[in-house]
Amino acid sequence: MIKAGIIGGAGYTGGEMLRILINHPDVEIAFVHSSSNEGNLISAVHTDLFGDTDLRFTGTLSQDIDVLFLCVGHGDAKKFLDANPFESHVKLIDLSQDFRLKAAADDQWIYGLPELNKDKLKTASFVANPGCFATCIQLGLLPLAAKGLIQMEVHINATTGSTGAGQSLSGTSHFSWRNNNMSVYKAFEHQHLNEIGESLVQLDANLNVPISFIPQRGDFTRGILAAMYLETDLSEEGAYAIYEAYYADAVFTHVSKKNIDLKQVVNTNKCLVHLEKHGNKLFIVSVIDNLLKGASGQAVQNMNLMFGLEERRGLRLKAAAF
Repeated sequence: MIKAGIIGGAGYTGGEMLRILINHPDVEIAFVHSSSNEGNLISAVHTDLFGDTDLRFTGTLSQDIDVLFLCVGHGDAKKFLDANPFESHVKLIDLSQDFRLKAAADDQWIYGLPELNKDKLKTASFVANPGCFATCIQLGLLPLAAKGLIQMEVHINATTGSTGAGQSLSGTSHFSWRNNNMSVYKAFEHQHLNEIGESLVQLDANLNVPISFIPQRGDFTRGILAAMYLETDLSEEGAYAIYEAYYADAVFTHVSKKNIDLKQVVNTNKCLVHLEKHGNKLFIVSVIDNLLKGASGQAVQNMNLMFGLEERRGLRLKAAAF
């Protein structure tokens, strides 16, 4: 059994991690750390887990684990590891943005997008889990980058659910503001643009075109829909051939010739991609669950690869039919 520790178990990504790992056949949860909930039952915070676990949050740490998930805010993972170093046998998976970019990774951290770095992840000890927007957008663009076909500006409009803002209440996340509302934020300068750019250049070293990204807050709870387009001579048939070949061995990313919607992926670790050609523009739609394929589900997918397990182990989650 893989012994797992979770740091920051009281938040949204920590809760999703618990829901997956409690039912993972090869994992034993050794501890769930939360300084603000020490001693409390996990089911008192994540009330849907009542009857599933009697575990309590702890404020102490143990080295008797095989993997540590860092479900903490941006900037907090590095601070935590600096203050609490773990022994070399413990594999680390960070869900914050602290180690995603090469400048911060010190060549030790592998960027945890399996559709890009599967072989590297199999031997990794330190994994930087991608951002949710970054995951959704990259999975819509990687096949083109791999063929050197992103030669014109990419235009992206992507909408995320309220859980993407985290559990802490803010002026743009409470119900009365978010409900029946939409807004744009961080237009053209969202932090996930940096990791998107690094991944695309990893596949195409000559890539040098603008990526224009307009993020939006949606009035739903979870999920991301990214709509993208760029000019290309590629036909629709040719585009589908490239995407289907690139994702032929991907267990969670699927290419659909039918139009797709968010409910197909919510509560799953899947990404669906749909393509259309309109004149000289290739239109790409990509959808994921921001808390699963965009966070905790992908982290467990990475753990499975790191420990030699089948990628889907413990992740055969299904979307609701309504």
